[in-house]
Amino acid sequence: MPSIPVADATVHYQTEGSGPGLVLLHGTQGSAVTNWGHLVERFSAAHTVIRPDYSGSGETTDQGGELTVESLAAQVAAVSRAAAEGPVDIVGFSLGAVVAAATAALYPDLVRNLVLVAGWAHTGDARQRLMFELWRDLDRADFRLFTRMAVLTGYSPGFLEAIGPDGIETLVQASVREPGADRQIDLDLRVDLRDMLPQITARTLVVGLSHDHMVPAFAAADLHERISGSRYSEIGCGHLVLFERPDELVQLVQSFTE
Repeated sequence: MPSIPVADATVHYQTEGSGPGLVLLHGTQGSAVTNWGHLVERFSAAHTVIRPDYSGSGETTDQGGELTVESLAAQVAAVSRAAAEGPVDIVGFSLGAVVAAATAALYPDLVRNLVLVAGWAHTGDARQRLMFELWRDLDRADFRLFTRMAVLTGYSPGFLEAIGPDGIETLVQASVREPGADRQIDLDLRVDLRDMLPQITARTLVVGLSHDHMVPAFAAADLHERISGSRYSEIGCGHLVLFERPDELVQLVQSFTE
């Protein structure tokens, strides 16, 4: 796996395929492998797919300090320039959508198309703050409790009913804690892109999720309203669309980035 130094971090990333660069950014307590590994082949026939682990995830290492959207955007920009020629398309999921938006705002010449899935502009909503604070406390107390909460709130009721108790337990048992999950949750609580968003010039699609209990669809709609000229689409599922409705998400991304 290639890596690149960025400030105090050594950022690891993976590349597959050929063609224009497509950068896929993971969410909190995710990684290049766990969030996007099962979808790479869907994109790599037409793109050079670039999957970084930003600080707190995967094999990327740093000095363990507080994370900021600016520092993570700098990591994404450095990886994108190292792995692709010319502007890239960026798809960010959850916290990855926040980082993707910051990257497009801070490095406008780098980003051609931008897809923000389950992202938000500002952690100001009382319910969302309660959610992230509960994540933080459960992660500190018992990671298995954190995982069960993440499964309960990450998928729609219909999806959980369809997979049943055995499927739910499989999801819980499969989860492995990322080394800096606590720092990523702390960043979730401090997100504020409101001053950055007017700087985005890339063609942008914002994707909200109708049954999302982690980042409600109204937060994604607010993000869309703050990005001039952006488009908005909504998928009828829970937060973890990458696993609940992957076909619909892939189709949206492919049609927007063609």
